[in-house]
Amino acid sequence: MRIKWRHRVLPAAPLALALLAATGCESAPDARPEPTATPSTSVARVCAEPPDGPTKAPAGAVTVDPAVAGDLAAKTKSNPPNTTFWLRPGKHRLAPDRYAQVIPKKGDNYLGAPGAVLDGRKTNQYAFGGSASNVTIRYLTVQGFVAPRDEGVVNHDSADGWVIEHTTIQNNSGAGLMAGARQQVRANCLRGNGQYGINAYKASGRVSGLVIEGNEIADNNRDDWERRRPGCGCTGGVKFWAVDGADVRGNWVHGNHGPGLWADTDNNDFRIEDNVLEDNDGAALIYEASYNAVIRKNTIRRNNWVEGRKHADGGDTFPFGTIYVSESGGEPRIRARTDKIEIYRNVLENNWSGITLWENADRFCNSPANTSSGACTLLVKNTDRCVRPAIATAPLYADCRWKTQRVDIHDNRFVLDKSVVGCTVMCDRMAVLANYGTYPDWSPYQGERVADAITLKQHNRWHDNVYIGPWKFVVHDPSRILDFRQWQGTPYRQDAGSTFRAQDGG
Repeated sequence: MRIKWRHRVLPAAPLALALLAATGCESAPDARPEPTATPSTSVARVCAEPPDGPTKAPAGAVTVDPAVAGDLAAKTKSNPPNTTFWLRPGKHRLAPDRYAQVIPKKGDNYLGAPGAVLDGRKTNQYAFGGSASNVTIRYLTVQGFVAPRDEGVVNHDSADGWVIEHTTIQNNSGAGLMAGARQQVRANCLRGNGQYGINAYKASGRVSGLVIEGNEIADNNRDDWERRRPGCGCTGGVKFWAVDGADVRGNWVHGNHGPGLWADTDNNDFRIEDNVLEDNDGAALIYEASYNAVIRKNTIRRNNWVEGRKHADGGDTFPFGTIYVSESGGEPRIRARTDKIEIYRNVLENNWSGITLWENADRFCNSPANTSSGACTLLVKNTDRCVRPAIATAPLYADCRWKTQRVDIHDNRFVLDKSVVGCTVMCDRMAVLANYGTYPDWSPYQGERVADAITLKQHNRWHDNVYIGPWKFVVHDPSRILDFRQWQGTPYRQDAGSTFRAQDGG
């Protein structure tokens, strides 16, 4: 698997560095408040109230006995495709070998009776693998498997067309679930896994037509990979890589140790709607080096307290937002249900900062600052073309870099009470900015070119929003911090039609 290393802000121009304002954050309790037991918005309370599977074997189903170790894998092997397997109540085991796993055949269907558990006993790496398509898993608990980092326990090989419903995937290493094309992940509990709840990644090709709906995705990245491998960018509730068309709706994504949702590198055509994203250590949502998305009607609360405070306490002046759009934008030339990134009708309440639009001037195809190793934009088929002198002229000057452009942010409600978040500064930012381009020496994007473009020329627009609290606005580079009047004025002209007040009722 290609490893994505999380980028950091690269050095700014000397003048910009000299102008950076001194910042700090007052002390806050070591632990943030416990996540609310239930959100006020109606969401998937799957983990607390998992539905029961069938108490009797369906007609024609093969019964699997928990008293016989390896019975599930053996019966799967000995039966034809399109077989239904009913797992009796109890703890089912595989053979005591790290690579022992169930290899379904096309169309196989696995149903768990009430209390049916497939347990890896911290011995087996994978629960279900192989390339068979159209496999269904329902009403089963899968736990105790030890997949390596960046690998997954259920659908280990990212086969296509799988349906996973009403299943609990918990307390495993690696990712609880991998995702293939046309996969449907509905009404599951994905909690306490070592790395991700879901890793939507396919080793060969792209994932398309993914549905993630009505799941509870909580407390993942228990192995704290960002601490073990600083900068790995390999943590969170769900990670997407090279996905074409994803509907992520009605999920409760909370308490993950890292970002809640992270779309990273050459994703396209996402709809992220009607989710509750709260109490995640990092950003609620990162949309990075990707294209064309609708982000709407989400409730986003108390995210980014851990990561935001850590960076602020360390003197980092970068406005790391709770919705973080990094080198991503609308691109009409790439087919999707929208030709922009539209962020609207969301409620963001007491997060560490708001929305950040960022573009790394030094990150482009073939640059050593391209943290998505070996990847290029979806606009360039032959990456080798992105070199000088050709990259300095059209069309490659534009097409060889991921651009934060055509982002439309409107009709959102942004609420901030610093006493709730526990900070004095750096948690109150909206931002659109880039760094000063410095390298490599053949880069055509050096200097302030990218910062000028993202701020004034790439059709990034806030309008018709409601702000409650002491918001500030960062433009062009971290040294330019504006109040609401300056943000609305020349030359930025942002947030036309928006309202701003210090507190509710004001």
